[in-house]
Amino acid sequence: MTDKIMECITNPVKCKLLLEIYSQGQATAKHLSDTFVDIPQATLYCNLKKMLSDGMLKVIGETQIRGTVEKTYALTFNFNIDFDAILTENSGTLYIHVLTQYFLGFAKQFLEYCKSPNINIKNDMSGFPLSYIYLSKKLNELMKSISSVIHAAEKNEPKVGRKLRMIGLMVSPPENSK
Repeated sequence: MTDKIMECITNPVKCKLLLEIYSQGQATAKHLSDTFVDIPQATLYCNLKKMLSDGMLKVIGETQIRGTVEKTYALTFNFNIDFDAILTENSGTLYIHVLTQYFLGFAKQFLEYCKSPNINIKNDMSGFPLSYIYLSKKLNELMKSISSVIHAAEKNEPKVGRKLRMIGLMVSPPENSK
């Protein structure tokens, strides 16, 4: 299942569909088609069929509409995983599910931002930097420093000139790291 989730995340069309169904809890092909006018109908149905056969989606309802059946789709998997279980089991499979939940939650917020008619990428200071750094035990110190700065900023009250931001931080070995 993890491979199928990652395939959906890395495929632009499947990712859009997955995010919309995730954010809505369920969706029909009509809703998806109306939401993503840039996806041709044949492509949309082809991807829904593939995601259904891969076990990513399930049909949770069918409605008869003028001689055809409209299906309502939902995700087949649940992202609510106990983080203590992941640490106890040291399970990469469970860990990738948590990352996927983190990513989808962040991507859902980012998608809403990108849909905004008032989007201003430069002025909103939006971005997603990625850095490679060599560290050993200093990683814990770095994470504590970053966390303390972020936690201090979380106490900021809303006021003129201050916009609400969402900051995510991920630490991972690079692709070919051992």
